[in-house]
Amino acid sequence: MPSRPMPRGRAVRPVQLVAMMIAFMLIAVAGGVLTAGLLLPAVGSVGAVGNATTDLFSDIPTELEIDEPSEQSVMYDAKGNEMAVFFAENRVVVGFDDISQHVKDAVVAIEDHRFYDHGGVDPEGILRAVARNVGGGDLEGASTLTQQYVKNIQVEESRVSNDPELYQAATETDGAAGIARKLREARLAIALEKVRSKDEILTGYLNIAQFGPSQYGIESAAHHYFNKTAADLNIPEAAMLAGITQNPAKWDPVSNPENAEQRRNTVLGRMLSLDAITQEQYDEAVAIPIADMLLDVQDTPRGCAVAGTAAYFCQYVVNEILTNEAYGETVEDRRQLLNRGGLEIHTTLDPDKQEAAFKAVTDSVPIEDQSGISMALSSIEPGTGRIFAMAQNTRYGMASEDDPRATQVNYNVGQSHGGGSGFLSGSTFKVFTLVQWLRDGHSLMDRVNSANRVFPREVWDISCGDYAPAPGDPYKPKNLEGFGGGVETVLESTRKSVNTSFVVMAQQMDLCDITDVAADMGVRTGDGSELKPNPAMVLGTNTVTPLSMANAYATLAAGGTYCEPIAITTMVDRNGEDFPVPPSDCQQVLEEDVVNGVTHALQAVMGPEWDSTGSPARIPPRPTAGKTGTANDAMHAWFVGYTPQISSAVWMGYANGDQPMVNLTINGRWVPSVYGGLIAAPTWKAYMLEATKDMPIENFDDAASTVVRGEFLSVPSIGGQTVEDARQTLEAAGFNTTMGYPVDSGWPEGLAVATTPEAGSSARRGETVTIYTSGGRGGGDD
Repeated sequence: MPSRPMPRGRAVRPVQLVAMMIAFMLIAVAGGVLTAGLLLPAVGSVGAVGNATTDLFSDIPTELEIDEPSEQSVMYDAKGNEMAVFFAENRVVVGFDDISQHVKDAVVAIEDHRFYDHGGVDPEGILRAVARNVGGGDLEGASTLTQQYVKNIQVEESRVSNDPELYQAATETDGAAGIARKLREARLAIALEKVRSKDEILTGYLNIAQFGPSQYGIESAAHHYFNKTAADLNIPEAAMLAGITQNPAKWDPVSNPENAEQRRNTVLGRMLSLDAITQEQYDEAVAIPIADMLLDVQDTPRGCAVAGTAAYFCQYVVNEILTNEAYGETVEDRRQLLNRGGLEIHTTLDPDKQEAAFKAVTDSVPIEDQSGISMALSSIEPGTGRIFAMAQNTRYGMASEDDPRATQVNYNVGQSHGGGSGFLSGSTFKVFTLVQWLRDGHSLMDRVNSANRVFPREVWDISCGDYAPAPGDPYKPKNLEGFGGGVETVLESTRKSVNTSFVVMAQQMDLCDITDVAADMGVRTGDGSELKPNPAMVLGTNTVTPLSMANAYATLAAGGTYCEPIAITTMVDRNGEDFPVPPSDCQQVLEEDVVNGVTHALQAVMGPEWDSTGSPARIPPRPTAGKTGTANDAMHAWFVGYTPQISSAVWMGYANGDQPMVNLTINGRWVPSVYGGLIAAPTWKAYMLEATKDMPIENFDDAASTVVRGEFLSVPSIGGQTVEDARQTLEAAGFNTTMGYPVDSGWPEGLAVATTPEAGSSARRGETVTIYTSGGRGGGDD
């Protein structure tokens, strides 16, 4: 197996320096026909000098392991449009037939005109270089193209491995170390010529060499200087680029046009002398000023800043690659893959939906809006987890005096993918209480008392955590949206977003069941911590991300199937082979009847009634379901909703902390207090109208009668039973119980005698049945 050269850690003694010079001359005499190893006996004939050299030769490998050179990776959207380029060295590798013959002729002419004649080393060049070195000069200029290719391979390896010692060894020019490096290159060049054709070596060199200050390989240089491919380069262009490699800074035509023109003409003169071009072609080429050639210089910015409105999605993809072990064992391995791996990264981003998302949020709250309020929108496909769009009303970049709101923080996601700690979810979190309510066998028509009240510590069931307020402190919720105050059905409480009703519902359940189902559906906090189960979380005190909320609601749109969000569909490596990409992990987490019941309620939220909190987001005739959300003191506002084909979340608030959005002007409109239905809901509507315009209208599945209206059961007779027996009888039949007043009855005093609803009638499972006891004859209340 070929070994990598390890030319470090060994001092070169004077006697070895002499030996190496002799070795150089012997290699020169051999003209590269014999391997350096075969020359050792001849070197040995000089006695002690040869012995001193033999050990050095034994340290030099006779084969060179050649890795593919670093190559730029390109990210594409779902329609194949280029979004961003990533590279450590701006290089695009191309084949021999994809490079203009003029380039090949020019490079051979100026760098190694005997390239197709020698066997890897040039005797004349080496002898001249040794003579120069003896006279105090350096060894540069002696190398054949094959030797330069060997050097570039070693330089590239040092960059990839971030090894400064290896880089120094590969570029040393002075004294004994320089001769040692030349000897190593010569031996490796001879060995390389025995396993690679001349055309393969020339192609490798043209792909790895530096053709500009930041341009590596002929293809990227052609694009940079002339906005064309290497295959289309003409004679003066080829000559100009061929001249750059000797000193990319000195001969750069952009920064040093006079130097570059002089160097170009030198190359053209060499081509003419070798009959690579005619006198007429030479005259035409030298007559062109360099300035007239550089009419379309193209820079290739790297990174996500060039992705425009999709920059935040782009950075999400980058962080997905850097944090996912599927793309490499360590973060550095993954970074190298991205910046040097020559990948085609195909993503889920729909450019039309992305444009619509950015327009929706910036039309609602412009980037330069004096309110300073931020807005973010995430959109995802139910059943696949494919992210359609990810937008916010800021420019991607570092904040500056000219653009103080610019940021690289992605408000849609958590810290692991370039985001923040998340935002208070407000009433959008009520959906998960509703889900668990139906899972526990309740219905939408169950009635709850929405009157404001205090909930003492002891009424809460939190099996997996601690009560959030200090021990003994009661929980005192208040309504932010809707009205409340009386006995209402769960369906009505959902439609009007009555806070107290949901607290009453949650009080009848284990709060850990609510946080568990939210997590199962995809809700994630910004810092990656678990959702906190406490009474206040029912109304949205966990800090969650817009993307995870869109995805959790997508679980409902997909009939209860949760899919992990995905941004990458496929990757193709530099060889055109598929690179394994983790698929979305999809699994059924909710029962179908529960999903249909929740969707039924969330459709009512978006009903036409004036007090339906989601009414401003309606897009008839398309069926939609969703939920508004407003955090305490109007610090954050949300709307999250879905159709069967797409789920989207809109958040707005102050990105740098929890601040009330009250008494301020937003987009030229004075607002006393921001709530979910005021701006977030219309923003969701504006986006969804565009995002769904080419989608067929699909209906949601109908909810089962038992989920909407509940299961009706016959109320059993409890006449003559003790109160405790009556409770057990009714609870075993599926009812809750409460005590009424004593009534006039012939039964002995204190026994249960009647109920409301009365025995034999039908009542909904879980409904509260009132038990009346006997007060004896004349002992009942009037």
